[in-house]
Amino acid sequence: MGADLKALIPDVEGLTRQLEAVDYLADPGLATSLFLAVRLPQPLLLEGEPGVGKTEAAKALAQVLGSPLLRLQCHEGVDAAEALYEWNYPRQLLAIRVAETQGRELAEADLFQREYLIPRPLLRALEHQGPRPAILLIDEVDRADDEFEAFLLELLGEGSVTIPELGTVRAQVAPVVVLTSNRTRDLHDALKRRCLYHWIEYPGLERTVEIIRRRVPQATLSLAEQVAAAVARLRSLRIQKPPGVAEAIDWLSALQVLGLPELDQAAAGTTIGSVLKYAEDLEEASDRGLEWVARG
Repeated sequence: MGADLKALIPDVEGLTRQLEAVDYLADPGLATSLFLAVRLPQPLLLEGEPGVGKTEAAKALAQVLGSPLLRLQCHEGVDAAEALYEWNYPRQLLAIRVAETQGRELAEADLFQREYLIPRPLLRALEHQGPRPAILLIDEVDRADDEFEAFLLELLGEGSVTIPELGTVRAQVAPVVVLTSNRTRDLHDALKRRCLYHWIEYPGLERTVEIIRRRVPQATLSLAEQVAAAVARLRSLRIQKPPGVAEAIDWLSALQVLGLPELDQAAAGTTIGSVLKYAEDLEEASDRGLEWVARG
């Protein structure tokens, strides 16, 4: 690790201050996990309910380090061609045609060289030249399948990947790897063993107010407090998607844009779609009463 990086984040408290400077408020446990992910370095698995700030943590860390954020959004069926690399088939075909016009023959090995490779996020992170490490965000890894988890083990454990035609690519400057999971399924022990781990809880009321006011600074303290309290109440209902901090920010932003000075029953009724995204959840809130949602 470069001396300038150690000077930038000499300790956990220093990283906490740096994160706060880019408007990300991390509790001591999360700040410690992020610090160790950088200093060891070791991949970090962040789990928690949707909207608690897992993805934003990686983005904020990239801002602090002044490093590129390389993001792989996982989904069912994600594979190496999307995550690691793919061959530039049109360029290979063009090379074949050019060789034919020149009366030359191209061997297969000639077509599978680095110049015909299109790097995807994982390979780009490994090939990043620094001086500071890239931040590799493998987002919602729980949406991928077992085969993709197994594919990640070499990268997470050894800081390298193997390309059959070219061999093993090792990182010159090891990336800081942050994986996130909404825990829609359990991840395998082999992946977890290679990672630091931190579970991000919903923040308390005061911390929620502080976070959402940083993202919507034009909003009044009173309105931010009302939104934070309403979101906490909604989480107590039996709903499919309990709202997180991200939804609280969206709700406060909507109220601010509409020029609504407080969250009363009428305001809740017209803007609750900013925070609840399922018809069943909207019905549950309506049955409980929009006055209760707004005022408790």
